[in-house]
Amino acid sequence: MILTVTLNAAVDVTYEVDRLVPNSSHPVGALHARAGGKGINVARVLHTLGTPVTVTGLVGGPTGRQLRVDLAESGLRDELVSVDGDTRRTVTVVSREAGDATVFNERGPLIRPDEWADFTVRYRRLLRTAEVVVLSGSLPPGLPPDAYGQLVRAAAEAGCRTILDASGPALLHALDAGPDIVKPNAAELHAVTGEPRPLLAARKLLARGTHAVAASLGPDGLCAVTPEGTWRARPPEQLTGNPTGAGDACVAALARGLTTADDWPTLLREAVALSAAAVLAPLAGAFDPQAHRRFRTAVLVEEVHAPRHQP
Repeated sequence: MILTVTLNAAVDVTYEVDRLVPNSSHPVGALHARAGGKGINVARVLHTLGTPVTVTGLVGGPTGRQLRVDLAESGLRDELVSVDGDTRRTVTVVSREAGDATVFNERGPLIRPDEWADFTVRYRRLLRTAEVVVLSGSLPPGLPPDAYGQLVRAAAEAGCRTILDASGPALLHALDAGPDIVKPNAAELHAVTGEPRPLLAARKLLARGTHAVAASLGPDGLCAVTPEGTWRARPPEQLTGNPTGAGDACVAALARGLTTADDWPTLLREAVALSAAAVLAPLAGAFDPQAHRRFRTAVLVEEVHAPRHQP
């Protein structure tokens, strides 16, 4: 079983407009609202693929109740822990003309120390039946900066492998706990290392303690820096659509690959194929199945030899 952790869950609201123009009003072509947050999006993709998955994290208030109803209707196993604060909402505006998205993220509810303690008890219980743990997204206010580090260590003690998709201090504070894979994007890599070149930036994260780095390069695919080698994987074509769920689909593919002991080229080929197929779906947590099948045989993966030190 794969366990996804979403500490800052959300109800994701998506507006589709023909064209996003600042300082103007927009007729909305379609409106969607459903349970989200990065880990929940990962769980949706895994569930669609037929992979056993459980959702945990923190939710509360009227928005949290709405989120849990949607999870139940989606058939996802809910092991979320209730808190007093109201779960956040995110708003995504998708421009059909430009084929991109603008996202507005609320900070999330303030989490008390006793609520965090309650969560860690539930989390350790869930680890008993988990094989891979996915830790995704931002930390809500009130959590310790090393929250993900604590969860990575607990997973390792239980014999579970971990994938961390976080940024900024939440990522940096978890590296010395030794997550199996971290999955930042290129901008996040640059922000935490000061190195603009993704491969060199990834090597800096390896030196801090993570076992492998799989970095999203947006429309250019994915690069991975690991003790076994360094690879680049590219999608077979340039795509337009809603990119907000592409990173979560990538994480889902990586988590699924860990459960089947795939080698790195196979992992990366599937991750790029699934994330590219997610761009063609209207909502985060979904993907285009036909495109996924087509991309799986068309993604280019090549081993590269990057310089190990900045000149």
